[in-house]
Amino acid sequence: MRAQLFLLSLVALLIPIDGQSKNSNASSVRAAVERVLHDQQDAWNRHDLQAFMGGYWNSPKLTFFSGAQRTSGWQGALDRYRKTYQSEGKEMGKLEFSGLQIEPLASDAAFVRGEWHLTMSDGKTPHGLFTLVFRRFPDGWKIIHDHTSAE
Repeated sequence: MRAQLFLLSLVALLIPIDGQSKNSNASSVRAAVERVLHDQQDAWNRHDLQAFMGGYWNSPKLTFFSGAQRTSGWQGALDRYRKTYQSEGKEMGKLEFSGLQIEPLASDAAFVRGEWHLTMSDGKTPHGLFTLVFRRFPDGWKIIHDHTSAE
């Protein structure tokens, strides 16, 4: 009887610790992913597209969906951003992310929903929604899939 009581007490003590561990891990995933997004926002606002792209997985397997277009690979995404925001007569504007909902899927994966807003020098404010899939690699958290829409 004493052994059973001891075992039950031990199990009861471990359950909260396990729950706290999961919450702590989820919090650290959220914080790390949010840091990547804030770093991207800061890089964009410095007009540093190379640094902005540091948040993406540098792989031909990266996928980027926008509107009805599918772009494959890190280089393809960079080329798309350059054409849309840095080519003749284009500008990057000031970027702001909001409404971030970061859902850890595992210790090395997360799903993100949010909104993007640009403020352009002519007063226009393009904006839209995005969903991202992040994966943790040895060199940090990276976006492996981006689906962005404009309103």
